[in-house]
Amino acid sequence: MDNRTTDTDILVSGAGIAGPALAYWLRRHGFTPTVVERAPAPRPGGQAVDLRGAGRTVIERMGLMERARALCVEQRGMALVDRRGRTTARIPVELFEGEGIVSEIEILRGDLADLLREATDGVEYLWDDTVTALDQDADGVTVTFENAPARRFALVVGADGLHSAVRRLAFPGDGAHHRPLGGYHAWFTVHDPDLALALDGWFLMYNAPGGLVAGARPGRLPGEVKASLGLRCAPLAYDRRDTAAQRRLLAERFAGAGWEVDRLLAGMHTAGDFAFDSFGQIRLDHYSRGRVALLGDAGYSPSPLTGLGTSLALVGAYLLAGELATAAGDFRTAFARYEELMRPYVTRAQELPPGGLNGYAPDSALMIRLRAASMRWMGRWPLRPVLAAQFAKAGDITLPDYPVAARSA
Repeated sequence: MDNRTTDTDILVSGAGIAGPALAYWLRRHGFTPTVVERAPAPRPGGQAVDLRGAGRTVIERMGLMERARALCVEQRGMALVDRRGRTTARIPVELFEGEGIVSEIEILRGDLADLLREATDGVEYLWDDTVTALDQDADGVTVTFENAPARRFALVVGADGLHSAVRRLAFPGDGAHHRPLGGYHAWFTVHDPDLALALDGWFLMYNAPGGLVAGARPGRLPGEVKASLGLRCAPLAYDRRDTAAQRRLLAERFAGAGWEVDRLLAGMHTAGDFAFDSFGQIRLDHYSRGRVALLGDAGYSPSPLTGLGTSLALVGAYLLAGELATAAGDFRTAFARYEELMRPYVTRAQELPPGGLNGYAPDSALMIRLRAASMRWMGRWPLRPVLAAQFAKAGDITLPDYPVAARSA
C-alpha cells in the first residue's frame, strides 16, 4: 500500500461529468485530485444533456463555453407524434428563451465529459477500477481498489452516479436513499440516415398506451439518431450488468407499439452504447460523512425527468472545490458550507415537472391526447408561467466568486 499522502490528496470516484468538473476546480485551487472510473475507457456518445442556468455559468467560468458551443447538437425543439408519425404538439427551442425542454445548448454526454476531462491536464485517472473499501481515521482514508493497490487520501468524493459505490460504502442503509419513481428508461445510438433525415432537426417523442415512450433526436454525426425508450411499470427484477436481458425485455414490451419503434428496436440490438436504468432520485440527510462527500447523482440525483442533473453536477463540483479552498482544507467546515449552499438548490431541482412520470408516460389513449393538448398550451397562460418556473430552477442559485491561482494556457 502507498502510505504517502498530504492534506491536498483527494480521490474522486467517477469520470462522467461531476468527477472531471470537480477535478478541474480542485487542481485550480491547489489540490491533487486522482480520478477512478469503473469503465475501461472514456464512454463515447451518449444522450444529449442540457447546459442551462448556473451550470452554464460554471462552464463559462472554466473558459470552456466556446468549445462547448462548437460541440452542440443542433435541434429545433421537441415534438410529440402519433402512431402514424403525425405531429400532435411542438415546443420550439426558443419558446422559453432557450431554457425549455430542449435547451439552446445541448451537448452529448460523452462530448461534455471529454471536454471536461481534457481540461484536467495533469490529473491522474485510474481506468477500469473501482473503490471496494473505505477505512477512515483521524488523518485520512485508506482506499481499497478492485485492481490497483490500496492508497491513502485525505478525502474521498463519490461522483459515481445513481448506483454510487462510494455512497454504498460510506452511508449505511444505502437502499433507503434511493427513491424509485415507478419506471425505467434506456438510451442508445442508432445509425439510420433515413430516420435522421426525417427528424428534420426535431426531438420527436411518441407515447403508446401502457405507459410506453419512445424518443428519437438528432445526433452530432451524419446519419446518427439518439434513441430512448421509457416505460412506466411496477418494479422489475433485473441484473444491472446483463444488457442482453435488458434488450430482450424492451423488445418484448415495445414490439408493435407503432410509429418508428420497431426501427429503433432493430438498432438497439447492435448499439454499442446501450444503457438501461430506473427513474429514481437520491435523497440524503447529509451529503458527507466524515472524510467522504458525495457529488452529483451520487448524492442528489434529481432524475432525468427534471433535466437538471447536469446543472447540479457542475454547480456542486464548483462549490465543493471552492469551499475546500476557502476553508484551507478544513474539510468539516467545507463540507458543511457545501451542503448549506447546495441543499436549497437541490431541493428545488428535485421537484418533478407537472404530472411527474405520469405526465411523461401516460398509460391510456385518453391521457396521451391530454398530454398533447397540454403541450400545445405550454406557450400560453396558465401553463407557460408554470413551465417557465420549472425551467428557471437551473439558475436559482448565486454562485460565489472563489479566487483561483493563475495558470498558463
